[in-house]
Amino acid sequence: MDGSRRAPRGALGAIFLIVFLDLMGAGILVPVIPFVVQPYRSDALTVGLLALAFSAAQFAAAPLLGAWSDRRGRRPVLLACLGGTAASYFLFGAAQSLAVLFAARLLSGLAGGSITAAQAYIADISEPRDRAKNFGLIGAAFGLGFILGPAMGGVLSRISLSAPAYAAGLLSLLTLTAAALTLKETLPPERRAGHGIRWRDLDPMSQIGGALRRAEFRELMLATFALHFAMAGLQTNFPVFTHARFGLDASGNAVLFAFLGMMAALTQGFLLRMLARRAGEAALAITGAVLFAGGFAAAAAAHAVWLLYVAVALTALGFGLANPALTGLVSRRAGTGEQGALLGTAQSASSLTRIIGPVWAGAVFDHLGAGAP
Repeated sequence: MDGSRRAPRGALGAIFLIVFLDLMGAGILVPVIPFVVQPYRSDALTVGLLALAFSAAQFAAAPLLGAWSDRRGRRPVLLACLGGTAASYFLFGAAQSLAVLFAARLLSGLAGGSITAAQAYIADISEPRDRAKNFGLIGAAFGLGFILGPAMGGVLSRISLSAPAYAAGLLSLLTLTAAALTLKETLPPERRAGHGIRWRDLDPMSQIGGALRRAEFRELMLATFALHFAMAGLQTNFPVFTHARFGLDASGNAVLFAFLGMMAALTQGFLLRMLARRAGEAALAITGAVLFAGGFAAAAAAHAVWLLYVAVALTALGFGLANPALTGLVSRRAGTGEQGALLGTAQSASSLTRIIGPVWAGAVFDHLGAGAP
């Protein structure tokens, strides 16, 4: 099985549930963060900096957590990340100052390696040819969480602005309990990396640079960066674009993003699994990238709101095919003792795009026009 083992019964279903609950918890905070910040600062920059704090912490931590999972196993890393995420939500809900809000988002980012650990877990239990479609389960869980999480956060915000954060914390504790009860370790001691954590494991730029110096990973890392860079710009700039061109308000954009989440879930949960049987990962990545680019072009050219739904469908379809395929290619080319490290490095590269992608999209929007990003 090229380093993989037969999946324990129900393992894929369990990891899907855990990732779904984890991402739904994250989605709960999406609609309330600007209002939680408002008593301390009323500018949009502060909200952006909170997002930056999360992404920067995740960027720094992902390679280290991935390397740790190669040495100590997937299960303890996943459990530690879920516990840290729960603590960050409770801290966010109890915050009485802007500094504590930033501390909570930094902690949430540092504990955000659960996705990397989940990817490595899937790699351990999947045949190489099945990894792309199984990685798609994470994207499907993200799509469903993106639909249900913000909706739940909006309802809970009517109770209080702290209620969504406490609910996210309780959901993370539920996720932690489910993981502790259902997940078995998939990386036995004989397959773990033989050396301890090294200083270079603490430096995400060193990890990314090391991957870029390896010919078998260079184009995959560059493609991953480009794909996530575009998506990061879309997620932050799209509401500004739709409001400027079509006058859509928050509720109109919420419907569009819910549609995006639904398309992501359908693409990665069902369509990808069917196509993966007929096409290789490279073909899926290239096809997905073409559709992804077509979605952006359609959005830029849209002259009616209904065309935005076409653009969003193409974007979600393209990203839903390309991203799991690229992750599958990284996993396929990684050695047995470096699955977590290289998947963590790819996750760190995508976190970097969430730092610089929104800034780029905003600057291009301001200086070149609404459709330019």
